[in-house]
Amino acid sequence: MCYDGEDTEAELLTDRGLEKSMRIGIDLLWVRVGICGGTESFIRNLLDGFQEHDRKNEYVLFVSEDNAASFAHYEHNGRMRLYRCQVKSCSQPRRILWENLYLDKAAAREKVDVMFIPVYSMPKTHRGGIPYVCTIHDLQALHYPQYFSAVRRLFLKRSWRYSCRAAKKIVTGSNYCKEDLIRHYPEAKEKVTIIYDAVSTKQSVLSFAEPAARYGIEAERYYYCVSSMLPHKNLVTVLRAMWEIEKRRKAGEKSRNLVNKLVISGVGNQQEAFEKMLAQQGLEEIRDKIVLTGFVSDEERDCLYENCKLFLFPSVFEGFGMPPIEAMRRGKRVVMTREACLEEVTEGKAVYVEDPYDVKEWVEKIETALTLAPGWVAFEKYELRNVVREYLRVLGGWQDS
Repeated sequence: MCYDGEDTEAELLTDRGLEKSMRIGIDLLWVRVGICGGTESFIRNLLDGFQEHDRKNEYVLFVSEDNAASFAHYEHNGRMRLYRCQVKSCSQPRRILWENLYLDKAAAREKVDVMFIPVYSMPKTHRGGIPYVCTIHDLQALHYPQYFSAVRRLFLKRSWRYSCRAAKKIVTGSNYCKEDLIRHYPEAKEKVTIIYDAVSTKQSVLSFAEPAARYGIEAERYYYCVSSMLPHKNLVTVLRAMWEIEKRRKAGEKSRNLVNKLVISGVGNQQEAFEKMLAQQGLEEIRDKIVLTGFVSDEERDCLYENCKLFLFPSVFEGFGMPPIEAMRRGKRVVMTREACLEEVTEGKAVYVEDPYDVKEWVEKIETALTLAPGWVAFEKYELRNVVREYLRVLGGWQDS
């Protein structure tokens, strides 16, 4: 979907369907600052892209009382302004009610040409004739219903179905997600478009000496993993692989420079659950080989990427899967699964395990990856300018019809 090449901003904004300037409304009421995870990162990254690469269109950002301050810097851009709604994002029921009762009316008052909903929560009352574009990142509640309450599952299913019926266009982040969406909601077939997420890769400005001292690690002597404790992240399999590596080391096996330290970012405040899981799995003896960083800044995360031996990504379900791409853009070899969209978004350029739960295969593939030279992958289609172009084409694609 995305285009490569060093397009100028003028070229970017004179594609067919983008000749006329537009007023684009963006619903940001759902953003609970620091809580929404990857979805929040996605929209903030995209807003930065609109600000940097779009010199023509206007944007009205619909924000809440408790998240407005985090978006206030966009008002320095003459083409972006905030519409402060009288509701708080932290109160989800009230926020959803406000969106359904008042968002469309507010958009009509602001004379927006199109409303962009970066999530599934399209308001049920949209009588002003304004076209809506929604992004549905994945259908996790259908695949892992145990993560959600019955009420939440019902709400998500109804929201997805309604958005597929009522939105002008639906955006999703991979072909896997597109097929999954059409399989469950066939009415989306003629509306859905794939736009891959933007991936921003910056060289770390942090000296490795700082995290090295904090975590007791050496450059090129640890594997790195970004993961939560959710079951689909499959973290336990990688921990078992570390136990297998440690057993081989103790047995005196020399196996292609296998290192026996794993650094994990993402577990955060779930450390108690992590310790309990180690005990349940009988893995306490490798506890000193596992480093939990907790929350890390982007700068520290980038530094950990740059200095690891390999990046490991055991997840079996992702709507996109940004971490392995970030690692490969830094020249790091990645060992990961092929599940869901992961082989698609990494373009078959990682080292893949065939059975995500096979510990011995994980160790074998880690050994294989250690024999390979560093492999930088550009992934130009994930460049922010290309993703912005595609969103602008979708948001304005029917103006010239």
